[in-house]
Formats: sequence, C-alpha cells, structure tokens
Amino acid sequence: METKRFQDKTDEELIEMLRAGQSEIMDFLLEKYKNLVRKKANAMFLLGGDTDDLIQEGMIGLFKAIRDYDTKKGGNFFGFANLCVNRQIYSAVEAAARKKHGPLNSYVSLSGEDGEDADAVLFGNGLINQNKNPENLLISQEDLDIFWDSLEENLSSMEKKVLDAYLSGMNYRQIAEKLGKTEKSVDNALQRIKSKVSKIKNGKK
Repeated sequence: METKRFQDKTDEELIEMLRAGQSEIMDFLLEKYKNLVRKKANAMFLLGGDTDDLIQEGMIGLFKAIRDYDTKKGGNFFGFANLCVNRQIYSAVEAAARKKHGPLNSYVSLSGEDGEDADAVLFGNGLINQNKNPENLLISQEDLDIFWDSLEENLSSMEKKVLDAYLSGMNYRQIAEKLGKTEKSVDNALQRIKSKVSKIKNGKK
C-alpha cells in the first residue's frame, strides 16, 4: 500500500477520506498508532503472564476509534483514540476480574516517566471489584508518586533501564540489543520487577 500520499494529511482529514471510500486508510491508521497501543499494553504488567491479550484488546479499541470518530463533534482524533484504547483495555481487565481467580486480576498499570500516560491506573483485586467505572479506577497522583518512589528504591540500575525500555514499547530483543544483554537476562530482570511490583502492591518491602 502506498502511504506517502497519506503522511502529509492530518488524522481528521484521513478519517474524512476513509468515510469517502478510501478503505486502505484504515490499515494506514492502525499501523500508525500500533506503537501507542503497544506502549499502553506494555505499561500493564500481568503478574505471571504477558501482554499479548492486552495488545489485541488495544487494537480493537483503536479500530473502534477509527470507526466511530466524528469530525463534526470537534476534538482531535489522537485524544479520542487514546480514550478508546484505554477503555477497551480497562474493560478487558474488568471482565476478567469478574471471573474468580481470573488471570487478569493481578494487573498493575505503570505510567511512563515522560508523563504521556498521565491517566495511569494501579490495579489491585479489591480496587477492580469495587469500582466498575473505568474513571473510578484512577488513583491519586500522590499515591502514584508514592508507588513509583517505592519501586525506584527497590530496583537495581539494570532493572530501571530494562523497565524504562519496556515501557517505551521495546520488545525483549530490542532491549537486549540496546543494553548489550541477552534476552534471557532481560526476561529475568522483568520477572524480578514484576515480583517487586507485586510485593509493593501488597504492602510488602
């Protein structure tokens, strides 16, 4: 697919072109925002699992954003897509939380240091079960700061570098290449990080 002719267009203009029948724009926008979805999915730590399911849910949210965005209502597409992706991921967490011992019950969301994910959420079993509305899952900035400070204190220099790279959207191979480590060492570091996140979430040091 030729994409150069789309690159100088705004998202809003592309949506209008899609509505006019240029169906290939759907694929272009899905590809354009794939990294946004991956970053948000990577920021959700599934204790003892991976983020593949969340990436899939996030892409569904992105598809819905492209499908449902209304240029006549104003507001930029990026903000709308960001909201749709978040809601889709939160809905997946909530749905799993309703299943006893569901694997998504232990999700912990972490915000990137650049502040892009200012709507980061810290999920715990009780918090999910008590608050069905995604907006009510937001924790206070003060609590989030305390969580980050505690996590920073418990991470080694290597673990901090791995976490920063992981939250930026890099996969194991890319992190290993960037840090000059093996993929196994990156995996081990992430497992240690997840263990420390779990201990902090449960009030342990």
